[in-house]
Amino acid sequence: MAVINADTTRAANARPRKSRTFLVLNIVSVVAGVAIWWGLSLAGLQFPSPVEVVSAGWTMIQDGTLITDIGASLGRVLAGFALGSVAAVLVGFVMGWYTVARGLFEPWIQFFRTIPPLAMLPLVLVLMGIGESPKIFVIFLAAFLACVISTYQGVVSVDRTLINAGRVLGAKDGTIFARVVVPASTPFILVGMRVGLGSAWGTLVAAELLAAQAGLGHRMQSAQLYYDLPTIFVGIITIGILGLIMDRLLMLAGNKLTAWQENR
Repeated sequence: MAVINADTTRAANARPRKSRTFLVLNIVSVVAGVAIWWGLSLAGLQFPSPVEVVSAGWTMIQDGTLITDIGASLGRVLAGFALGSVAAVLVGFVMGWYTVARGLFEPWIQFFRTIPPLAMLPLVLVLMGIGESPKIFVIFLAAFLACVISTYQGVVSVDRTLINAGRVLGAKDGTIFARVVVPASTPFILVGMRVGLGSAWGTLVAAELLAAQAGLGHRMQSAQLYYDLPTIFVGIITIGILGLIMDRLLMLAGNKLTAWQENR
């Protein structure tokens, strides 16, 4: 018992040290990246310096442009990503649990996975008009297709021994699904959601290039017409920061939901 307690204590003490080391490495990486960027701008490449980009960003914050664009883009991403993730989890669970559903849905999902969501944008614009609906729909499609296969794979990868053991003990299908399948599939779902989040942001920028009055993608396109590189960099960095924050929130949620899982 004393040996077990000692091992547990050592593991608990190692986790904060590992987190601090990881944070230090993150900071070093960011500083190095900014230094390389600054060096490239000083070397004569057509890069605005960090000072120019910060100045352009501050100006956009003061006149409210950046806040408006962030609000428009973030709202579209959150709506499309949330709808796509929920639909992907539901469809993935049904496909993984029921063979009939798998046979019916899988050909269509595989078919649409080979078509980039942006390729659907012209058709969606014709059918839905130029409002918010087509932008949210293509983001939904990107998040859904990225997450549904991961969820499905998580369900079919559940150890059959655990399912059979539950049935031997008298558990019904609903109980087995809730107590065994869902927890075992959660890591797969979270990975799919993280991939879907990246797809959602990538799709958003392209969707805002067409028929958008506000948004980071729209602002970058307008800046391109005037060769305004600092504004383009502000848009790129803002998207990267927002995407990173959302990804870290998903990772934090994943760590809480999969605390039972042994990680490296």
